[in-house]
Amino acid sequence: MTRKRRGEPVHGWIAFDKPVGMTSTQAVAAVRRACNADKAGHGGTLDPLASGMLPVALGEATKTVQWAMAGAKRYRMIVRWGEATATDDAEGEVSETSPHRPTAAEIRAALPAFTGEIMQVPSTYSAILVDGRRAYDLARAGEAFELAARPIRIDSFELVDCPDADHAIFDVGCGKGAYMRSLGRDLARALGTVGHLSSLRRLSVGKFTVENAISMDMLGEFGHIRRLSEHLLPIETALDDIPALALTEAEALRLRYGQIVQPLCPADRACIDQLGNGSIVSVSTGGKLVAIAEIDAGMLRPVRVMNL
Repeated sequence: MTRKRRGEPVHGWIAFDKPVGMTSTQAVAAVRRACNADKAGHGGTLDPLASGMLPVALGEATKTVQWAMAGAKRYRMIVRWGEATATDDAEGEVSETSPHRPTAAEIRAALPAFTGEIMQVPSTYSAILVDGRRAYDLARAGEAFELAARPIRIDSFELVDCPDADHAIFDVGCGKGAYMRSLGRDLARALGTVGHLSSLRRLSVGKFTVENAISMDMLGEFGHIRRLSEHLLPIETALDDIPALALTEAEALRLRYGQIVQPLCPADRACIDQLGNGSIVSVSTGGKLVAIAEIDAGMLRPVRVMNL
């Protein structure tokens, strides 16, 4: 007895505007059902309390998730001064208070210290693994543990507005692994007070932006294949920052079979030499993505092969 197929082989990305209250897993499931796709994943977790850009990979695009997650991100966040919480966001119970409220001038003066390459201690309620268990599971179980500081990159940190004495709105550009909850917490401490993240919206992940995203309500329109094709982004959208090479059909076929390839084209060989060992490139032929490959001693070694 054959197993019933879960969906159709749909390949590409959907830029989804995740609403508050929905987990990333629930969002992926909703998009997969709406697109009737047989396989799906996402390009970077968003907490239920956060909204905004969640790139959803369908079909063979799931093989490029790690490169989507590595893309630069932009956030709009609101920090609530005067109250620290156990989770560093609005979900946790208040654990400490302070009467001090920083001025806009004080906030702007503190921001340069939080830009560039900095060290950050993640929230204890993060998804980081500690001895094989998620930190948030340990924290909820009341177990004592410490997370080590780790390097992150903050590309930009701008004060947008101070709507009242208790709140400040920021735009943040950052690299992979930066926690906005921890950033708000640490900024508050540097300003002589305490604080937590009261609202978070992710504006972009790499080339995926909320301006071009679909909402939960729009998913209902995907019953027609034409509507889906209007919103389905190419697999290569997640590979925008990766150098691209175009091989011959014969060379591409060898990559598909998992073989190492040395391109015949002098321009391709020169590009490989310039990039150097360990560099990652996307490889196509006839305008169709074939594989993600790693440069190894002047050759191309397939890392992820696309079945398109």
